[in-house]
Amino acid sequence: MEEAKVLFTIFGLEVTGHVTTMWGIMLFMFLVFVVATRKLDKVPGRFQCMVEYTVEALLNFFSGIMGREQARRYFPLLATLFLFILISNWSGLLPFAGHVEGFRPPTSTLSVTAGLAVIAFVATQIAGFREKGLGYLKSFFQPFFIMFPLNLIEELVRPLSLSLRLFGNIFGEEMVVVVLLSMAPYFAPIPMQLLGILFGFIQALVFTTLTAIYISSATADAH
Repeated sequence: MEEAKVLFTIFGLEVTGHVTTMWGIMLFMFLVFVVATRKLDKVPGRFQCMVEYTVEALLNFFSGIMGREQARRYFPLLATLFLFILISNWSGLLPFAGHVEGFRPPTSTLSVTAGLAVIAFVATQIAGFREKGLGYLKSFFQPFFIMFPLNLIEELVRPLSLSLRLFGNIFGEEMVVVVLLSMAPYFAPIPMQLLGILFGFIQALVFTTLTAIYISSATADAH
């Protein structure tokens, strides 16, 4: 997949197709959230039922990883990450995705996945200090003091691992679809795109699952 071109600049900052698509996804999610929460009925309609089912399913999933209380506390972050990554992954399956400069799947570029990984990393450290205070630093010296360098390296490698895993899978899938499209433009990419629906969901789930595990590990001794 060719490198995205700069579409325009804002105050000297370059804006690419990945960024414009990301803005579009953020706007879409904002509108959905506003519509979903603007008027909640006691007898929900189909849209409200779908939203409530999605929220409950995600909350139950994260509760199985980090407990109900912690899941509710960090649910806004985890659910937002999951939905954003999922929609970003699936945006690459839409017609003309990757072929129009203003329409590029955000998670197919390392800068976006690295940004998401940094958010997960910072959230983990904030959660650790929030629950344990300065006592959180003790976790870097466990089980022995001499393990500090290894524990520190492990903590710093986590965002790199998260970003490369997500980027590699989505970028690789896009490349395969492009190659198949050039060989047989009508039918060959269809099976890969169908698998892309499953892979996009799995990658979003893996990213948020690992984030939940990291936060749970950082706060584990507090309860």
